[in-house]
Amino acid sequence: MFLHLGENVVVPLKDIIGIFDMETSMYSSDTTQFLRMAEEDGFVERITKEKPKSFIIAEVNKKSKIFLSPISSATLTKRSETLYYEP
Repeated sequence: MFLHLGENVVVPLKDIIGIFDMETSMYSSDTTQFLRMAEEDGFVERITKEKPKSFIIAEVNKKSKIFLSPISSATLTKRSETLYYEP
């Protein structure tokens, strides 16, 4: 199964490590520093030019990747649960 992250980006559900809310996560200086360093190292992919509502950490081709998504973390989590628990 795949999770649609926005625009034309889909990631296999099994490759997703975590889905995080951008607004609440940015209260932590550690998270801010982590995202800044990841962007400097080329691990961040902006899905759209819109302001990101969430970020998703995934392992793509055996490499860590962070996607900045215009879709809220709540919506992405609901989508992943629906996909994962369907018989």
